Amino acid sequence: MFGYGDRVDERNPGCVGCSFVADHFDAVIPHLNGHDVTLVAESIAPLEEIRGYKQRMGWRFPWVSSLGTDFKYDFGAAFTDEQQRNGAEYNFRHNDDPGEQAPGLSAFALADGVVYRTYSTYARGVEQLMGTYRFHDLAPLGRNEEAPADWWRRHDEYDSE
Repeated sequence: MFGYGDRVDERNPGCVGCSFVADHFDAVIPHLNGHDVTLVAESIAPLEEIRGYKQRMGWRFPWVSSLGTDFKYDFGAAFTDEQQRNGAEYNFRHNDDPGEQAPGLSAFALADGVVYRTYSTYARGVEQLMGTYRFHDLAPLGRNEEAPADWWRRHDEYDSE
C-alpha cells in the first residue's frame, strides 16, 4: 500500500488502488468495533512516512508498519529477492513474476491466546472492500472503464469542477 504499487512516486507514495480501498475504511470502523472486530492496515514502510500520507489523505483508521518483520512475506503478499527471481505462491497458485509486493487481505482470530488466520484473499479479491464499485455498478454507464482501474484517482486528485 505504501512505497510500491500503481502510480507511486515521491509526491504520491501510496498506491492509488490501495488508497482507493483505504478510502472505504473509516466509515466501517465503528460498525466493526461494535461487533468486536478490529481493522488494521499494514505496510512495509517507516511509520513516520505512513503517518504523513495518512494525514494528507485524512484517514483515521489504524495503520501500522511491518518494516523489519516477515509479516507480509509470511502471508504471501510480499516477495524476497529469490522469490522475485524464481517465482512464488501468490493468490493460491504459482506466479513466475510476483514483483516486490501484491494486494492481499487477511483476517485473524484470537482464541485462548493463539492467533489463527481465518481468511485470506488476494489480487481482485480485495475489491470486495471497495463499496464505490457497487455504486458505479448501479449507474447508467457502470464503471465506465476501458481497463480495470484506469479511472482510479486518490480522492484529492479528482477535478473539483
